[in-house]
Amino acid sequence: MIISSMNVSNFRNYQKGEIHFSEGVNILYGENAQGKTNLLEAAYLSGTTKSHKGCRDREMIRFGEEEAHIRTIVDKKDASFRIDLHLKKHKSKGIAINQIPIKKAYDLFGVLNIIFFSPEDLNIIKNGPSERRRFLDSEICQLDKIYLSGLMKYNKALAQRNRLLKEIPFKSGLKDTLCAWNETLISYGKQVIERRRRFLKELNLIISEIHRDLSGQLEELKLEYAPDVLEEEFDKELILSEERDLHQGTTSRGPHRDDVVLKINDIDIRHFGSQGQQRTAALSLKLAEIELVKSKIMEPPVLLLDDVLSELDHHRQDFLLKRIGSIQTILTCTGLDEFVRNNVRIDRLFRIDHGQIKMEK
Repeated sequence: MIISSMNVSNFRNYQKGEIHFSEGVNILYGENAQGKTNLLEAAYLSGTTKSHKGCRDREMIRFGEEEAHIRTIVDKKDASFRIDLHLKKHKSKGIAINQIPIKKAYDLFGVLNIIFFSPEDLNIIKNGPSERRRFLDSEICQLDKIYLSGLMKYNKALAQRNRLLKEIPFKSGLKDTLCAWNETLISYGKQVIERRRRFLKELNLIISEIHRDLSGQLEELKLEYAPDVLEEEFDKELILSEERDLHQGTTSRGPHRDDVVLKINDIDIRHFGSQGQQRTAALSLKLAEIELVKSKIMEPPVLLLDDVLSELDHHRQDFLLKRIGSIQTILTCTGLDEFVRNNVRIDRLFRIDHGQIKMEK
Protein backbone atom coordinates (compact mmCIF):
# COMPACT_ATOMS: atom_id res chain seq x y z
CA MET A 1 0.00 0.00 0.00
CA ILE A 2 1.34 3.42 -0.96
CA ILE A 3 0.18 6.98 -1.46
CA SER A 4 1.22 7.68 -5.03
CA SER A 5 0.16 11.32 -5.10
CA MET A 6 -1.63 14.00 -3.17
CA ASN A 7 -3.14 17.30 -4.24
CA VAL A 8 -4.19 20.01 -1.78
CA SER A 9 -5.88 23.37 -2.26
CA ASN A 10 -6.60 26.02 0.35
CA PHE A 11 -5.43 23.59 3.02
CA ARG A 12 -3.51 25.17 5.90
CA ASN A 13 -0.80 27.39 4.32
CA TYR A 14 -1.15 25.81 0.85
CA GLN A 15 -3.05 27.69 -1.82
CA LYS A 16 -2.32 24.87 -4.21
CA GLY A 17 0.14 21.99 -3.98
CA GLU A 18 0.75 18.67 -5.69
CA ILE A 19 3.22 16.00 -4.68
CA HIS A 20 4.10 12.59 -6.16
CA PHE A 21 5.63 10.12 -3.74
CA SER A 22 8.03 7.26 -4.20
CA GLU A 23 7.06 3.86 -2.81
CA GLY A 24 10.16 4.04 -0.60
CA VAL A 25 11.54 6.79 1.65
CA ASN A 26 10.20 10.29 0.99
CA ILE A 27 11.72 13.23 2.84
CA LEU A 28 10.07 16.62 3.27
CA TYR A 29 12.67 19.04 4.58
CA GLY A 30 12.88 22.74 5.26
CA GLU A 31 12.78 25.27 8.07
CA ASN A 32 10.12 25.14 10.77
CA ALA A 33 6.61 26.50 10.07
CA GLN A 34 6.88 26.06 6.28
CA GLY A 35 4.12 23.45 5.85
CA LYS A 36 5.87 20.09 6.14
CA THR A 37 3.61 18.73 8.88
CA ASN A 38 0.56 20.05 7.04
CA LEU A 39 1.17 17.55 4.24
CA LEU A 40 1.37 14.69 6.74
CA GLU A 41 -1.85 15.94 8.30
CA ALA A 42 -3.52 15.87 4.88
CA ALA A 43 -2.38 12.28 4.37
CA TYR A 44 -3.64 11.26 7.81
CA LEU A 45 -7.00 12.91 7.10
CA SER A 46 -7.24 10.89 3.91
CA GLY A 47 -7.05 7.65 5.87
CA THR A 48 -9.00 8.52 9.01
CA THR A 49 -11.11 11.65 8.22
CA LYS A 50 -9.56 13.28 11.32
CA SER A 51 -6.58 15.49 12.08
CA HIS A 52 -3.87 13.85 14.18
CA LYS A 53 -3.88 17.11 16.16
CA GLY A 54 -7.60 16.90 16.89
CA CYS A 55 -8.29 20.08 14.91
CA ARG A 56 -11.71 20.97 13.52
CA ASP A 57 -12.27 21.18 9.78
CA ARG A 58 -12.59 24.95 9.76
CA GLU A 59 -9.22 25.30 11.50
CA MET A 60 -7.50 23.52 8.60
CA ILE A 61 -8.93 25.75 5.88
CA ARG A 62 -6.58 28.42 4.57
CA PHE A 63 -7.12 31.84 6.11
CA GLY A 64 -9.69 33.84 4.19
CA GLU A 65 -11.14 30.82 2.34
CA GLU A 66 -14.41 28.97 2.86
CA GLU A 67 -13.37 25.50 1.68
CA ALA A 68 -10.35 23.24 1.30
CA HIS A 69 -9.80 20.14 -0.84
CA ILE A 70 -7.50 17.13 -0.55
CA ARG A 71 -7.19 14.50 -3.27
CA THR A 72 -5.13 11.41 -2.48
CA ILE A 73 -4.35 8.52 -4.82
CA VAL A 74 -3.74 5.22 -3.03
CA ASP A 75 -2.28 2.17 -4.77
CA LYS A 76 -2.83 -1.20 -3.12
CA LYS A 77 -1.76 -4.62 -4.31
CA ASP A 78 -5.18 -5.35 -5.83
CA ALA A 79 -6.65 -1.93 -6.66
CA SER A 80 -6.19 1.83 -6.78
CA PHE A 81 -8.37 4.37 -4.99
CA ARG A 82 -8.95 8.07 -5.30
CA ILE A 83 -9.94 9.70 -2.00
CA ASP A 84 -11.43 13.21 -2.10
CA LEU A 85 -11.99 15.27 1.03
CA HIS A 86 -13.94 18.52 0.86
CA LEU A 87 -13.54 20.55 4.07
CA LYS A 88 -16.12 23.26 4.70
CA LYS A 89 -16.18 26.07 7.26
CA HIS A 90 -19.82 25.83 8.19
CA LYS A 91 -20.88 22.33 7.09
CA SER A 92 -19.77 18.74 7.53
CA LYS A 93 -16.95 17.56 5.30
CA GLY A 94 -17.68 15.80 2.05
CA ILE A 95 -15.90 12.52 1.28
CA ALA A 96 -15.77 10.55 -1.96
CA ILE A 97 -14.02 7.31 -2.91
CA ASN A 98 -13.33 6.91 -6.63
CA GLN A 99 -15.56 9.99 -7.14
CA ILE A 100 -18.54 8.30 -5.48
CA PRO A 101 -19.70 10.26 -2.39
CA ILE A 102 -19.98 8.32 0.84
CA LYS A 103 -22.47 9.22 3.54
CA LYS A 104 -20.47 8.03 6.54
CA ALA A 105 -16.80 8.43 7.41
CA TYR A 106 -17.05 4.81 8.55
CA ASP A 107 -16.90 3.72 4.90
CA LEU A 108 -13.45 5.27 4.39
CA PHE A 109 -11.67 3.33 7.12
CA GLY A 110 -9.44 0.57 5.77
CA VAL A 111 -8.93 2.13 2.33
CA LEU A 112 -5.69 3.75 3.51
CA ASN A 113 -3.95 2.43 6.63
CA ILE A 114 -1.73 5.01 8.30
CA ILE A 115 0.77 4.81 11.15
CA PHE A 116 1.59 8.33 12.39
CA PHE A 117 4.58 8.95 14.67
CA SER A 118 5.31 12.41 16.04
CA PRO A 119 7.31 13.78 18.99
CA GLU A 120 4.04 13.96 20.95
CA ASP A 121 3.76 10.16 20.69
CA LEU A 122 6.96 9.85 22.69
CA ASN A 123 4.89 11.11 25.61
CA ILE A 124 2.16 8.50 25.24
CA ILE A 125 3.48 6.63 28.26
CA LYS A 126 3.96 9.47 30.73
CA ASN A 127 0.80 11.35 29.73
CA GLY A 128 -2.68 10.53 31.05
CA PRO A 129 -4.90 7.52 30.20
CA SER A 130 -6.76 9.43 27.46
CA GLU A 131 -3.60 9.36 25.31
CA ARG A 132 -3.36 5.58 25.57
CA ARG A 133 -7.07 5.11 24.88
CA ARG A 134 -6.69 7.29 21.80
CA PHE A 135 -3.81 5.10 20.67
CA LEU A 136 -5.96 1.96 21.10
CA ASP A 137 -8.96 3.38 19.30
CA SER A 138 -7.11 4.96 16.39
CA GLU A 139 -5.41 1.71 15.47
CA ILE A 140 -8.25 -0.74 16.10
CA CYS A 141 -10.68 1.44 14.14
CA GLN A 142 -8.46 1.24 11.04
CA LEU A 143 -8.41 -2.55 11.27
CA ASP A 144 -11.91 -3.38 12.47
CA LYS A 145 -15.04 -1.62 11.23
CA ILE A 146 -17.20 -3.55 13.68
CA TYR A 147 -15.18 -2.04 16.52
CA LEU A 148 -15.46 1.43 14.95
CA SER A 149 -19.24 1.08 14.74
CA GLY A 150 -19.50 -0.20 18.31
CA LEU A 151 -17.26 2.54 19.67
CA MET A 152 -19.28 5.24 17.91
CA LYS A 153 -22.53 3.82 19.34
CA TYR A 154 -20.98 3.55 22.80
CA ASN A 155 -19.83 7.18 22.69
CA LYS A 156 -23.24 8.31 21.48
CA ALA A 157 -24.97 6.42 24.31
CA LEU A 158 -22.46 7.82 26.79
CA ALA A 159 -23.18 11.39 25.68
CA GLN A 160 -26.94 10.80 25.90
CA ARG A 161 -26.66 9.26 29.37
CA ASN A 162 -24.49 12.11 30.63
CA ARG A 163 -26.98 14.64 29.29
CA LEU A 164 -29.78 12.77 31.05
CA LEU A 165 -27.86 12.66 34.33
CA LYS A 166 -27.60 16.45 34.26
CA GLU A 167 -31.31 16.89 33.48
CA ILE A 168 -32.81 14.46 36.01
CA PRO A 169 -32.26 16.69 39.09
CA PHE A 170 -34.51 19.26 37.42
CA LYS A 171 -36.95 16.78 35.80
CA SER A 172 -37.27 13.78 38.09
CA GLY A 173 -39.63 12.00 35.71
CA LEU A 174 -36.75 11.44 33.30
CA LYS A 175 -35.12 8.95 35.68
CA ASP A 176 -37.29 6.16 34.30
CA THR A 177 -35.57 6.55 30.90
CA LEU A 178 -32.11 5.98 32.37
CA CYS A 179 -32.52 2.19 32.21
CA ALA A 180 -32.72 2.18 28.40
CA TRP A 181 -29.45 4.11 28.05
CA ASN A 182 -27.82 1.84 30.62
CA GLU A 183 -28.66 -1.21 28.49
CA THR A 184 -27.25 0.39 25.34
CA LEU A 185 -24.11 1.53 27.14
CA ILE A 186 -23.50 -1.92 28.62
CA SER A 187 -24.10 -3.74 25.34
CA TYR A 188 -21.62 -1.71 23.29
CA GLY A 189 -19.25 -1.17 26.21
CA LYS A 190 -18.70 -4.90 26.60
CA GLN A 191 -17.83 -5.13 22.90
CA VAL A 192 -15.28 -2.31 23.26
CA ILE A 193 -13.64 -3.92 26.29
CA GLU A 194 -13.39 -7.34 24.66
CA ARG A 195 -11.88 -5.98 21.43
CA ARG A 196 -9.33 -3.80 23.25
CA ARG A 197 -8.27 -6.81 25.30
CA ARG A 198 -7.82 -8.92 22.17
CA PHE A 199 -5.88 -6.16 20.36
CA LEU A 200 -3.39 -5.79 23.20
CA LYS A 201 -2.92 -9.54 23.36
CA GLU A 202 -2.05 -9.55 19.65
CA LEU A 203 0.25 -6.54 20.02
CA ASN A 204 2.11 -8.14 22.92
CA LEU A 205 3.11 -11.07 20.74
CA ILE A 206 4.91 -8.65 18.41
CA ILE A 207 6.23 -5.91 20.67
CA SER A 208 8.26 -8.12 23.01
CA GLU A 209 10.72 -9.18 20.31
CA ILE A 210 11.03 -5.67 18.86
CA HIS A 211 11.79 -4.19 22.26
CA ARG A 212 14.31 -6.88 23.13
CA ASP A 213 16.21 -6.07 19.94
CA LEU A 214 15.97 -2.34 20.56
CA SER A 215 17.23 -2.65 24.15
CA GLY A 216 20.08 -5.01 23.30
CA GLN A 217 18.26 -8.02 24.81
CA LEU A 218 18.23 -6.30 28.24
CA GLU A 219 14.54 -5.44 28.59
CA GLU A 220 11.20 -7.20 28.29
CA LEU A 221 8.29 -4.90 27.42
CA LYS A 222 4.71 -5.92 28.14
CA LEU A 223 1.41 -4.10 27.69
CA GLU A 224 -1.23 -4.74 30.33
CA TYR A 225 -4.85 -3.81 29.76
CA ALA A 226 -6.28 -1.94 32.77
CA PRO A 227 -10.04 -1.82 32.12
CA ASP A 228 -12.06 0.45 34.36
CA VAL A 229 -14.56 -2.39 34.68
CA LEU A 230 -14.61 -6.04 33.55
CA GLU A 231 -17.11 -7.11 30.90
CA GLU A 232 -18.96 -9.45 33.27
CA GLU A 233 -19.21 -6.77 35.98
CA PHE A 234 -20.23 -3.75 33.87
CA ASP A 235 -23.97 -4.25 34.53
CA LYS A 236 -23.54 -4.39 38.28
CA GLU A 237 -20.99 -1.55 38.50
CA LEU A 238 -23.14 0.81 36.44
CA ILE A 239 -26.12 0.24 38.74
CA LEU A 240 -24.00 0.62 41.89
CA SER A 241 -22.60 3.94 40.64
CA GLU A 242 -25.97 5.40 39.62
CA GLU A 243 -26.48 7.65 42.67
CA ARG A 244 -22.94 8.97 42.40
CA ASP A 245 -23.42 9.56 38.68
CA LEU A 246 -26.61 11.50 39.35
CA HIS A 247 -24.81 13.61 41.93
CA GLN A 248 -21.83 14.31 39.66
CA GLY A 249 -23.80 14.55 36.41
CA THR A 250 -21.49 12.17 34.54
CA THR A 251 -20.89 8.44 33.98
CA SER A 252 -18.13 7.29 36.30
CA ARG A 253 -17.67 3.68 35.13
CA GLY A 254 -16.98 2.19 31.73
CA PRO A 255 -14.37 1.74 28.99
CA HIS A 256 -14.18 5.52 28.51
CA ARG A 257 -11.98 5.36 31.63
CA ASP A 258 -9.75 2.46 30.56
CA ASP A 259 -5.97 2.58 30.63
CA VAL A 260 -2.96 0.60 29.42
CA VAL A 261 0.01 -0.07 31.68
CA LEU A 262 3.42 -0.51 30.04
CA LYS A 263 5.92 -2.53 32.02
CA ILE A 264 9.61 -3.18 31.43
CA ASN A 265 10.88 -6.17 33.37
CA ASP A 266 7.61 -6.04 35.37
CA ILE A 267 8.13 -2.39 36.41
CA ASP A 268 5.51 0.25 35.51
CA ILE A 269 7.58 2.65 33.43
CA ARG A 270 5.04 5.48 33.60
CA HIS A 271 5.84 5.90 37.28
CA PHE A 272 9.27 4.31 37.66
CA GLY A 273 10.89 4.25 34.21
CA SER A 274 13.52 6.65 32.94
CA GLN A 275 12.79 9.05 30.09
CA GLY A 276 14.99 6.88 27.87
CA GLN A 277 12.97 3.78 28.72
CA GLN A 278 9.72 5.61 28.05
CA ARG A 279 10.91 6.81 24.66
CA THR A 280 12.24 3.39 23.71
CA ALA A 281 8.91 1.81 24.65
CA ALA A 282 7.01 4.40 22.58
CA LEU A 283 9.21 3.61 19.57
CA SER A 284 8.65 -0.13 20.10
CA LEU A 285 4.91 0.54 20.25
CA LYS A 286 4.86 2.25 16.85
CA LEU A 287 7.04 -0.40 15.21
CA ALA A 288 4.80 -3.12 16.62
CA GLU A 289 1.76 -1.32 15.18
CA ILE A 290 3.33 -1.54 11.72
CA GLU A 291 3.93 -5.28 12.02
CA LEU A 292 0.43 -5.93 13.36
CA VAL A 293 -1.21 -4.03 10.50
CA LYS A 294 0.95 -5.90 7.98
CA SER A 295 -0.18 -9.24 9.45
CA LYS A 296 -3.85 -8.22 9.35
CA ILE A 297 -4.18 -6.68 5.89
CA MET A 298 -1.31 -8.60 4.25
CA GLU A 299 0.45 -5.47 3.05
CA PRO A 300 2.34 -2.70 4.86
CA PRO A 301 0.62 0.52 5.93
CA VAL A 302 1.98 3.98 5.11
CA LEU A 303 4.30 5.37 7.79
CA LEU A 304 4.29 9.09 8.57
CA LEU A 305 7.17 10.40 10.70
CA ASP A 306 6.88 14.01 11.81
CA ASP A 307 10.31 15.28 12.89
CA VAL A 308 10.79 12.26 15.15
CA LEU A 309 14.47 11.69 14.40
CA SER A 310 15.49 14.92 16.11
CA GLU A 311 13.92 13.59 19.33
CA LEU A 312 15.77 10.24 19.28
CA ASP A 313 19.37 9.45 20.13
CA HIS A 314 21.67 7.88 17.52
CA HIS A 315 20.95 4.29 18.60
CA ARG A 316 17.17 4.70 18.33
CA GLN A 317 17.54 6.63 15.06
CA ASP A 318 19.58 3.78 13.59
CA PHE A 319 17.08 1.16 14.74
CA LEU A 320 14.11 3.04 13.29
CA LEU A 321 15.76 3.85 9.97
CA LYS A 322 16.85 0.25 9.44
CA ARG A 323 13.28 -0.99 9.88
CA ILE A 324 11.55 1.31 7.37
CA GLY A 325 13.17 -0.13 4.27
CA SER A 326 10.15 -2.22 3.18
CA ILE A 327 7.43 0.33 3.88
CA GLN A 328 6.50 3.60 2.23
CA THR A 329 7.68 6.31 4.60
CA ILE A 330 6.94 10.03 4.40
CA LEU A 331 8.93 11.98 6.94
CA THR A 332 9.67 15.56 7.83
CA CYS A 333 12.91 17.07 9.09
CA THR A 334 14.76 20.37 9.12
CA GLY A 335 18.06 18.91 7.87
CA LEU A 336 19.49 15.82 6.25
CA ASP A 337 22.41 15.10 8.59
CA GLU A 338 20.83 12.00 10.14
CA PHE A 339 20.32 10.40 6.74
CA VAL A 340 23.84 11.15 5.54
CA ARG A 341 25.33 9.80 8.77
CA ASN A 342 23.26 6.61 8.62
CA ASN A 343 23.76 6.20 4.88
CA VAL A 344 19.98 5.97 4.44
CA ARG A 345 18.64 5.59 0.93
CA ILE A 346 16.52 8.62 0.03
CA ASP A 347 14.14 7.72 -2.78
CA ARG A 348 12.53 11.13 -3.17
CA LEU A 349 13.45 14.47 -1.65
CA PHE A 350 11.22 17.53 -1.42
CA ARG A 351 12.03 20.98 -0.11
CA ILE A 352 9.08 22.76 1.50
CA ASP A 353 9.26 26.54 1.63
CA HIS A 354 6.30 28.78 2.58
CA GLY A 355 3.72 26.31 1.31
CA GLN A 356 5.61 25.62 -1.92
CA ILE A 357 6.75 22.09 -2.83
CA LYS A 358 9.93 21.60 -4.82
CA MET A 359 11.15 18.10 -5.72
CA GLU A 360 14.95 17.89 -5.57
CA LYS A 361 15.40 14.19 -6.23
